[in-house]
Amino acid sequence: MSGAIYQIRNLMKVYNNRLVLDIPKLDIHPGELFALVGPSGAGKSTLLRLLNFLEPPTSGSIAFQGWEFTTVGKMPLELRRQVTMVFQRPILLDSSVQENVIYGLRLRRHRDSHSLAQTALEMVGLRQFAGQRARTLSGGEAQRVALARAMALQPAVLLLDEPTANLDPYNVCLIENIITALNQQYGITMVLVTHNVFQARRLAQRVALLLEGKLIEDASVDEFFAAPKDECTAAFVRGEMVY
Repeated sequence: MSGAIYQIRNLMKVYNNRLVLDIPKLDIHPGELFALVGPSGAGKSTLLRLLNFLEPPTSGSIAFQGWEFTTVGKMPLELRRQVTMVFQRPILLDSSVQENVIYGLRLRRHRDSHSLAQTALEMVGLRQFAGQRARTLSGGEAQRVALARAMALQPAVLLLDEPTANLDPYNVCLIENIITALNQQYGITMVLVTHNVFQARRLAQRVALLLEGKLIEDASVDEFFAAPKDECTAAFVRGEMVY
């Protein structure tokens, strides 16, 4: 990995006079699977929204592909389209699985929407479900459709907000295997928000701990779990209350 696809500098986000993010510096590198862990309310999902350019920082900046996103500077559409997100609870249209996957491609007027949708469904093992009504799927299948819909857009960055939080162990394993394969085979930069430290250890190359909006530690997965520098990180890894 070289350079950084995201560069965060002096980032602050305030809601209703409450500081929810305060990150002086953070770099995310091309092709890595970067995990954000921490308790509820730590600011993880807020950071994802900023990385997806859904809302601006209150102060500071996020540089993406060299372009600065600030409280006044907007991200160009062609760069915004390089980033997509998969949420904890996927929202599917009341149509076929294939129509759900094609939807974003049609909005972008992509010429190869059908073939891209088929390829994406193949990636997640759902090609045989292409004609089925999406809202008849199980929770795990619906999340795989959401992944296929995101991958069909061929993003440079995939943001994952607790993608397995509501799934049984079998489907958690399926989704984790798909995420790992997509990262390794296609070199997609991934930012994974998870409460599950074991999932972060299984999937990520680098892990960061957020507590009360502050970046407590940012380290390689081996260092984060085997030799954390901060006592809060060590306690969090041990499963102790750190908030």
